Amino acid sequence: KHYQTGEVVPDDLIERFKAAELFNEGFATIEYTSCALLDIALHSLSEYGDDFDLSKFEKDYLEEIGMPQGIIMRHRPSHFLHLFASSSYASGYYVYMWAQVLDNDVFAAFEETGDVFDPQTAQRCRECIYSKGNTVAPQELFRKFRGRDPDATFMLKNRGLIPK
Repeated sequence: KHYQTGEVVPDDLIERFKAAELFNEGFATIEYTSCALLDIALHSLSEYGDDFDLSKFEKDYLEEIGMPQGIIMRHRPSHFLHLFASSSYASGYYVYMWAQVLDNDVFAAFEETGDVFDPQTAQRCRECIYSKGNTVAPQELFRKFRGRDPDATFMLKNRGLIPK
């Protein structure tokens, strides 16, 4: 119902809202992923000389990965200063998308029970992941909770990039 008038919102309007929710997700995913891949490529260089041309490296790399002409990177290498400020962040730009993969996969565990507030799944998640802090490797904690490695399918479905 409409929050002010109390009128029932028409089904066709609700469907249009749902369709618009995923608008531009493909663009946003490529835009972000290209930055993450370039970050990894830059951090994978074992050496480069004083004549290293960052703009050329970027151009050549984007061509190599098949970056669509109509999409530009959200952040250019000159914006990556924080990625090179210390070794603790080295090639870590991809981690934001990886966090979405984990988030969507863990949430799927709740959805699979038929109750996204399932207390048993919540307790298992707490025991397997959240209560452990940084005492066990994260991939081991995830495997203990899900019984397998993370699956990007859930994130791709939630972004509308593959059918649900």
